[in-house]
Amino acid sequence: MPSLIHPPALLALEDGRLFRGFSFGAMGTCQGEICFNTSMSGYQEVLTDPSYRGQMVAMTYPLVGNYGTNQDDCESGEIHLRGFIIEETSDISSNWRSELRLQEYLQRHHVVAISGVDTRSLTKHLRISGVMRACLTTELMSDQEAVALAKATPFLEESDLVKEVSTKEIYEWDPAGNEKAPWGEVNTSFSKKEQEPIIVAYDFGVKKNILRLLRSHGMRVMVVPALTSAQDVLAMNPDGIFFSNGPGDPAKLSSIHQNARLLADHKPVFGICLGLQILGHAFGASTFKLKFGHRGANQPVQDLRTGKVMITSQNHGYAIDEECLPLSLEVTHRHLNDRTVAGLAHREKPLLAVQFHPEASPGPHDSLYLFEEFRKMIASRAG
Repeated sequence: MPSLIHPPALLALEDGRLFRGFSFGAMGTCQGEICFNTSMSGYQEVLTDPSYRGQMVAMTYPLVGNYGTNQDDCESGEIHLRGFIIEETSDISSNWRSELRLQEYLQRHHVVAISGVDTRSLTKHLRISGVMRACLTTELMSDQEAVALAKATPFLEESDLVKEVSTKEIYEWDPAGNEKAPWGEVNTSFSKKEQEPIIVAYDFGVKKNILRLLRSHGMRVMVVPALTSAQDVLAMNPDGIFFSNGPGDPAKLSSIHQNARLLADHKPVFGICLGLQILGHAFGASTFKLKFGHRGANQPVQDLRTGKVMITSQNHGYAIDEECLPLSLEVTHRHLNDRTVAGLAHREKPLLAVQFHPEASPGPHDSLYLFEEFRKMIASRAG
């Protein structure tokens, strides 16, 4: 029943489909592209992942909020998604690390959210019809008005989302080395007596735990804005280059493609998610928009170099078009659900990129070895 605590809320899709429920976040109206995430946990990481900029997210797991929120699990300094959709919320936060209930966390960050939605039905609808624009509101308006707002929402391709989420200045991540990998001690295979290699990490919407994993594998990490020129990066004399995850259409980042191509000619390169797509474009590949994307912590991927099958964490709406793949690039990993490209390497240059998230917060951790592979690639080049 509607109440002062949980007033009614409405989710309207651009094709006219309506879902009614109750507000458990901030009051108001938001618009964005709607997608779904199949993770069973990690809702705070989803909320603070910059790759979700401009989107609404529906969680397929039926109960969300039961372990609360805390500052340590944030992937960035703010919530980036525009709306949050779940089936059932827990009014109790049962975890010793919890600092704030999810409802209070969403209200504090002014995020509109709806519970009581049949997320199974919503997810099936999006799988059949594809991602689409939506309006989520707690305000008094007709169904027709809500659908009209959904239809009036700009497409993600029309916004420069990377510019919105990237850092505005250069900084070094954890210069004192106080941060450790979130699961286990700092990698000890890298001798402390050796000089730490310097990595320049392009921030297209980088997740905190990626930087933490790079640091924990014995590398100094200098984070730079998305539009930093290749010449400025090379002037820093780094030992390797990292291209991060991020939101939006990779095809729109032509100036970044040029920087990536120049840098790959001089330094070992590692890319994750959007970073893979940028590197693909840099060498002449193209990308296409997936019908409903890969978002969740249960995505099966095979490393074609070893035959090993991993469960991975993913969050992307675009993929490399394998039919147009240049001869200089080879597929190293493949998504086993739809056979799309999940990893690339250059046949001659020290370049590796994956479409999934090996840092995987809160998990799974099957692909953490890729950070070690990047470090070895740098050491081999230095030797």
